[in-house]
Amino acid sequence: MTSSSSLPVVALTLGDPAGIGPELIARLLAKPEAAATANIVLIGDRWLWDEGQRIAGTSVATDEVHSLAEVRGRANTARPAFLAVHSIDPALVQRGQAAAPGGRSVLRVLDRCMDATLAGEVDAICFAPLNKQAMKIGGMQHEDELHHFAQHLGVTGYFCEFNTLGELWTSRISSHVPLKDVASYVSVERIEQAAELIYRSLLANGVAQPKVAIAAFNPHGGDGGVCGREEIDIIEPAVKALQARSWPTEAPFHGPFPADTIFLKAQAGEYQAIVTMYHDQGQIAIKLMGFSRGVTVQGGLPIPITTPAHGTAYDIAGQGKASVEAMWQAFRIAGRMGTAHRLANHAPA
Repeated sequence: MTSSSSLPVVALTLGDPAGIGPELIARLLAKPEAAATANIVLIGDRWLWDEGQRIAGTSVATDEVHSLAEVRGRANTARPAFLAVHSIDPALVQRGQAAAPGGRSVLRVLDRCMDATLAGEVDAICFAPLNKQAMKIGGMQHEDELHHFAQHLGVTGYFCEFNTLGELWTSRISSHVPLKDVASYVSVERIEQAAELIYRSLLANGVAQPKVAIAAFNPHGGDGGVCGREEIDIIEPAVKALQARSWPTEAPFHGPFPADTIFLKAQAGEYQAIVTMYHDQGQIAIKLMGFSRGVTVQGGLPIPITTPAHGTAYDIAGQGKASVEAMWQAFRIAGRMGTAHRLANHAPA
């Protein structure tokens, strides 16, 4: 029997009902080692959980709870807790299609998780893939789920999305914005904030000596100013300002490095994190290096939140062939960071 006093409470959600999320969660929870990692509570529709198990060919027993407040005090965490939440009727789900009912379902369940965060009932959240289009037509008023989380949780400081692949993490100072607007986001303040946030998040993930590389913005790092001055006027001053501060570990920040070579340094093990200037500067490299293993971490929120970096894979939803690897890695990161969160906020009894 595993005591809940030493494990973080990790909330799992089934994701977009029309995508591969339910079958991924079924495969994840069928892993015997999952229950040893966290005090798990699955939140969602009972019929959707059953459907996910049918597709995945699994049979995972759960312990029903009636509120998230019950989860932390469970004496035995060998089986996941299950909180049934009615978010969508089966008749409203058309597998493989982005639709408003599916988006509303995702928002309803995630908001329940946010409320549990504010109440101190969970230590981390790991959600199965969702679809931004479905969420927007379903009522989301923000550009992405990260901004939805931040507003719901009352975040006023800097936050950003991390993408991870094994031991390599990336962050960016601009995200889901048009490419023509990216230059306006390049500032000393944002670079410093993004670099510090990913550095401290790596510490929380158990990395003892994080090394963070800062990417250039222009081709060839600006070629001394003839191909853009952002490196000279903004990025280099930001790196120097970071280097001048005191940190828990030695010399954690370096750069700027041209974006077309920076990932070679990371692959060689020189750096555990890269701060990029815009979405595709890091995402293309990460997805080429390991699309099926990538994880997204929502950084700067009062609780760790993770998800696979891939999408809902509507084209293969329901076929039982979606890889669970990224979902598993997202869950493992949620467990590690949730442990740090638990130790900082809820000392074991």
